[in-house]
Amino acid sequence: MIQLVTGGWPPYPWAPIWLAIYFTSLTLLDPLAAALLLARRAIGLYLAALVLVTDAAANWYATYCLPGATAVARIAQAVISVLALASLLTVRYARSWMSRPRQGEPSRCT
Repeated sequence: MIQLVTGGWPPYPWAPIWLAIYFTSLTLLDPLAAALLLARRAIGLYLAALVLVTDAAANWYATYCLPGATAVARIAQAVISVLALASLLTVRYARSWMSRPRQGEPSRCT
């Protein structure tokens, strides 16, 4: 988002167009996934996991296939990959939490 506000278009001039479009799309997908998670919608859980996995893949490409990656970029890519793996491992368990009624909220089954 900062690149869009401060730098104009294209926000990622160093990246191939498909990668720049993906990174730019995260300005919509990240808050959408967060809002759906806060609303306890299962689709938000799946969208968040999808965003993390594809972000890890995109960052891997940017870090290891494009020139100029720093040690900080490699560490950040590793962190994103761990988060993506954790999201995939926990989706199944978190899904049951998403369907439980909140404290004080009536059950959906009655």
